[in-house]
Amino acid sequence: MVVLLPFLITRWHEGASYPLAVRALGVTLIAVGGLLMVAAFVRFPVEGEGVPFPTIPPSSQRVIVGGPYRYVRNPMYVAFGAAIAGQALLLGRPILLLYAAALLAALFAFVRLYEERTMLARYGESYEVYRKRVPGWWPRLPRRKP
Repeated sequence: MVVLLPFLITRWHEGASYPLAVRALGVTLIAVGGLLMVAAFVRFPVEGEGVPFPTIPPSSQRVIVGGPYRYVRNPMYVAFGAAIAGQALLLGRPILLLYAAALLAALFAFVRLYEERTMLARYGESYEVYRKRVPGWWPRLPRRKP
């Protein structure tokens, strides 16, 4: 989703010539997205005793809340969007922004219709508390307890 499909769309050929600052922002988004993906993937074997695949839940009976999951419930999906948007800016290919928007819309629907329901059924109240405390898509610092 993040490398193969953008490659098939663009063949990594540059489009418009964007200013250096825009291209640098693209590189930054790719790097941040990549680091966020790795950090999110690592949480599954470290904290969840499993793999990051929606239909193969971790064997742990705990909701994964460490690492980037402290700031956003869907860090992998946010990372996908950031990395693809970065590719669009770096290559000067707005079609990748459309692809990122379509991918994020599909992932949002998947999360709402399948993932959240599955998590609620599996983890119950602990997931509901986490869901209320941590935003789904726009990262922010976690709320402090009074």
